[in-house]
Amino acid sequence: MESSPSAISTALLLAEAAGTLAFAVSGLIAAAGRKFDAVGVVMVAGVTAFGGGTLRDVLLDRRPFFWVERVEWLWALLVLSLLAMLLLRARHFGVTRRAILWPDAIGLGLFTANGAQVAYAMGLPALVCVLMGMITAVFGGVIRDVLCNDLPAAFSDHRPYAVCSFAGGWVLLGAHALGSPVWLALVVATVATAGLRMAAVFSNWSLPPWKTHEDA
Repeated sequence: MESSPSAISTALLLAEAAGTLAFAVSGLIAAAGRKFDAVGVVMVAGVTAFGGGTLRDVLLDRRPFFWVERVEWLWALLVLSLLAMLLLRARHFGVTRRAILWPDAIGLGLFTANGAQVAYAMGLPALVCVLMGMITAVFGGVIRDVLCNDLPAAFSDHRPYAVCSFAGGWVLLGAHALGSPVWLALVVATVATAGLRMAAVFSNWSLPPWKTHEDA
């Protein structure tokens, strides 16, 4: 089923906006847990929300960057950060740090679908589309963890994260192969990716760590 260009643009915009919001919230929670100051909170939220999509745009030579084209998202990020600093209190950090799993999983699903769809619309090979979705979804969280002085969870907690994104990208391509409209392909890929991530967390699925002779 073919979708009109305006419908495709709207679907991509909604996925990108929702993913940006979800990752911004996860960055805010991480920065709040570290008791960063105002500059730190805004920076961590910003790189979490925009880092993956920016790297995607660099690799695909897309200009202007998606957040430059939608400068209102920068204002929304500033307002969200200021409100968060006014409303959050130290006694809530324990709860919100656990809650990071939900916006992070939702952002992972949304940005996986969006990044893969952008590459798909450019007519790139299937594997490249999937990798672009994974880069868009994972890279912002990696920068967030580095800035918070944590080993990136995507590489170290052994619970599938990038793998979930990789699988979600193939779901999006599969939906297109079945003739789904763009909005439905985005929804299915988002739900599949986020669902896999949360299932991995709550079921304690894990990837085998690299072992050496010293670990035996």
